[in-house]
Amino acid sequence: MDEEAPTIASYVEGCPGCAMERKKASNKGIPYKELFLVAITTIASALPISSLFPFIYFMIEDLHVAKNEQDIGLYAGLLGASYFVGRFMASLFWGLVADRIGRKPIIVFSVISVVIFNTLFGLSVKYWMAITTRFILGALNGMLAPIKAYSIEICLPEHHALGLSVVSTSWGLGLIVGPSIGGYLAQPTQQYPNIFHNKSIFGRFPYLLPCLCISVFAAIVLVSCIWLPETLHMHKNIYSEVEMSSDSRDPQTEDIHPDKCLYKNWPLMSSIIAYCVFTLHDTAYSEILPLWTVSDRKYGGLSFSSKEIAQVLAVAGAGLIVYQLFIYRPIHKFLGCVKSCRTASALSIPLIAAYPFMTHLSGFKLGLALYFVAIVKASLGMTILTSTSLLQNYAVSQNQRGAANGISATAMSFFKAIGPAGAGALFSWAQKRQHATFFPGMRIVVSSFVVVKCICYIWFLLLLPLHVLSINCSDLV
Repeated sequence: MDEEAPTIASYVEGCPGCAMERKKASNKGIPYKELFLVAITTIASALPISSLFPFIYFMIEDLHVAKNEQDIGLYAGLLGASYFVGRFMASLFWGLVADRIGRKPIIVFSVISVVIFNTLFGLSVKYWMAITTRFILGALNGMLAPIKAYSIEICLPEHHALGLSVVSTSWGLGLIVGPSIGGYLAQPTQQYPNIFHNKSIFGRFPYLLPCLCISVFAAIVLVSCIWLPETLHMHKNIYSEVEMSSDSRDPQTEDIHPDKCLYKNWPLMSSIIAYCVFTLHDTAYSEILPLWTVSDRKYGGLSFSSKEIAQVLAVAGAGLIVYQLFIYRPIHKFLGCVKSCRTASALSIPLIAAYPFMTHLSGFKLGLALYFVAIVKASLGMTILTSTSLLQNYAVSQNQRGAANGISATAMSFFKAIGPAGAGALFSWAQKRQHATFFPGMRIVVSSFVVVKCICYIWFLLLLPLHVLSINCSDLV
């Protein structure tokens, strides 16, 4: 295959995908503007997902749905899972649509859904309304599948890791900053009585302010989508009409037939399985961490306020940015995708196991330990998400990327729905067995996390090398 950039005559006029290929051929640098737009749209989409976790405990109390304090975790888990149930049902559809009409329309529609339904969630005064708005938000927010494909398509092959790391980092940052916003701004009449009055709208709807702030940010991002270029090729028989160069077609997908059945594509399926197992753990962890920290010490928690856990998550978000800017790319270049996954999974196991022992700490020592573990855990999680996303996108050609990422998002959403619901039920059960002889209290929760993380590590260790062999790309090892 010719290694030189394609000539202007090899492109189809009026095709946005060809226009993007022409732009990449003429500018070999990093597409900073496009990556910035990818970052802010991804953050806007991710912010609502976990923004409720710091105040979900208090929200369930205020909605008067739990019969006793120990049952709050169960209802909180169901509410947290409702978003992922909706995304599970719709992700494949959005991925297929993105392969038909383009990436940009789905991205824009997803941001609109955040503006509307995240605001409605903040106005919820009944449990059924809260769980319904979260479900609809998950079903209509089809961002994840097309944005991953988009981040690959705006970059030259040598910048693919950077493109997907921007998505993973922005997504992870949204999952961290979202709870920070929720923790700082929920129940403003109690946290900031000098600013917000009990008879104001924020007194009647104590969880509206964080949701409204996120929706306003999403509305601003929606305007910026005007400058978001389309990347999908809008003409038939792309592989025969357009002579693709190494700049416009991934070297990892060069030998993969564009019409290969995705469900029989083992490189794709193996990376999706690894991705799902990890996200099961990561979503359960994201819900349990705030629940554990705000619960009373008599139940094995830390008795934090929502503002204190917001501070922890904000510090973790700042650490994640530093890791993304200065550390991740050298690590990825040195280790590759698979070894990065293995190393990050192995290091996560002792970090998770250390949490129950933090209840013996207090003051400065507790803060130092919690901040350190939160920062490192977030950074390791971003490494795994980016590497598995790269493996998925390298396993297919462009005209199947939306569908492939849709399958990934669908499967991942199923596991993410199980994560909060299962973790919430497990947390409630753990609080009722503080004095059990076998893994009392939080130790049973943490032990379950360690088991899932070990399964994830074994998968990376034994099966993902087959992915590398299948796509003939040994440099990923």
